[in-house]
Amino acid sequence: MGIDDLPDWARAMLDGARVGHLGLTDDRDRPRVLPVTFALAGGELVSAVDDKPKRVPAEEVARVRYLRRRPQASLTVDVYDDDWSRLAWVQLTGRVEVSDAGDHPRALEALSAKYDQYRDRPPGGPLLRLHPDSAVCWRASG
Repeated sequence: MGIDDLPDWARAMLDGARVGHLGLTDDRDRPRVLPVTFALAGGELVSAVDDKPKRVPAEEVARVRYLRRRPQASLTVDVYDDDWSRLAWVQLTGRVEVSDAGDHPRALEALSAKYDQYRDRPPGGPLLRLHPDSAVCWRASG
C-alpha cells in the first residue's frame, strides 16, 4: 500500500498531524525515534532541519548523519486517547533522500503551508525526503 492507497481517514491524519515520529538507525546500528515536523509534498513526505539552536552545523546533526549512512526510515503519526476506541496510527516506510532545501521549493511551500513558524523563517535544510514504498495504518473503530 502506498500513500495514494491510504483510506481517507489515514490521509487526513497525515495532513493534520503536527508532529511525526521518525524511526531510523543510528551510526552504531541502534534504533532511534525522533519527533519531527513534516508535510506531504507530491507523493513524498518531507521534513527539514530548521534554524532552532543546534550544537553542530545543520549538515552534521545526528539525523542527517544517520540517514546518509543508512537511508531507510519510517515515519509514524498516531492518535492516543484514554478512550481506546479512538486509537489510530499511520506509518510510512521507505528511502530517505537528503537534499539541499533550496533545490525543492514545493517541499518548502508544503512545510510553510502547514507550520506558521516556517512562513516567517523557512527551514534552511537540509531537506529530508521520504519516498514511501509502503504505508500501513490501523484504527480501533470502523
